[in-house]
Amino acid sequence: MYWIIGIIAVIAIVPILWAIGAYNGLVGLRNRFKNAFSQIDVQLKRRYDLIPNLVETAKGFMKHERETLEAVIAARSQASSAREAAAANPGDAKSMGDLMAAEAGLTGSLGKLFALSESYPDIKSNQNMMQLSEELTSTENKISFARQAYNDSVMHYNNKREMFPSSIIAGMFNFNAATLFEVESEAERKNVEVKF
Repeated sequence: MYWIIGIIAVIAIVPILWAIGAYNGLVGLRNRFKNAFSQIDVQLKRRYDLIPNLVETAKGFMKHERETLEAVIAARSQASSAREAAAANPGDAKSMGDLMAAEAGLTGSLGKLFALSESYPDIKSNQNMMQLSEELTSTENKISFARQAYNDSVMHYNNKREMFPSSIIAGMFNFNAATLFEVESEAERKNVEVKF
């Protein structure tokens, strides 16, 4: 009689323990990709903080390029707003899509700024501009590494939530798919050229 009760107890406890483990695993992976996004967030903020200094320095040399400088500032502002929305919920596909689009716009504006700066020889020799461009290049590299770590974390999370049997727990507790931070346009695939 005790044997039967013991077997029934084990049969009841094993699925409960499995469900707890699957749930905790999904929570851990979700927290990991959110942490990975916060690393991107730190680098994007640093990048956005460098841009006004870069524009101010360039403004002294590129007096006739006001439209380009204003486009960079507008793109920076839009990207910064999109970054804040994505940071609030990195798993949200719309927020990540908006951030990717804003980043593509900012990258395009910066590319135009650096292309125009080639026409101004004095800007190439400016110490402040050289230092800012080096910091921006370093930040771009850090963003790339952080983006890779984030995408790896998202892939692990999405795999776990889609694979059977943990997909059952994911469905029961609304573990939604996370969105990769991808490069949308071919122009953005190229690094921002920073040459002075």
